[in-house]
Amino acid sequence: MITILKETTIKPITLMGERAGVCWGADITNEAKNYRRGLDCINSGHHRVMEYVNVEMIIEGYSARVIREWYTHIGGSPTRLQASTRYIDYKDFSYVTPPAVAGSPEAEAIYTEAMSAIAGACARLEECGIPREDAALLLPLGMTTRIVDKRNVRSLTEMSHQRLCTRAYWEYRRLMEDIRRALSAYSEEWKELVERCFVPKCEAVGYCTEKKSCRKAKVFGSLADNLNRQ
Repeated sequence: MITILKETTIKPITLMGERAGVCWGADITNEAKNYRRGLDCINSGHHRVMEYVNVEMIIEGYSARVIREWYTHIGGSPTRLQASTRYIDYKDFSYVTPPAVAGSPEAEAIYTEAMSAIAGACARLEECGIPREDAALLLPLGMTTRIVDKRNVRSLTEMSHQRLCTRAYWEYRRLMEDIRRALSAYSEEWKELVERCFVPKCEAVGYCTEKKSCRKAKVFGSLADNLNRQ
């Protein structure tokens, strides 16, 4: 569930055109001209102006695991990499035991037994043919959570290129699609902005940049394939 908060910019394209107009010495009193100028910025790839568009929303009902991945998109701050819960084998995972638990033999036994049960269940699900990325939802990060998020639309646009890709994790794709729908319903300008900008990277750049392409792009072959041919 995505709730767009009232602090979110109502007319994002018009605002972008107005901010650009200040630096271009243009008439910024005319909303129609600001709107057209904003579209020109989008079409020309002048996306710095997107950073003036505010997006505030409540995100709830998604796993803590996918929200942890959401936090990796932190435009304007130091970046980070984190161990993947999609690819690492967690049939025998390591875990932290809180001091309060470790200080009680009875509590530690309960804690260890629960972690062993989760690890065993993950192994049995994989034996049933369940993908590791889905079996991993049994991990403690699998509970649902809620966050209040604030960022600019350039951050969301760049995120959409990566997370709407068919190779992205399914829950993240669902999250991005929910955000697309929620913003599109917020105003007519948001609907147009989302349709133009919130797309997989193959649509944004015209070809697939992934080493293992799903072949959805009209221009077949990944960037790695193109480089190998050179």
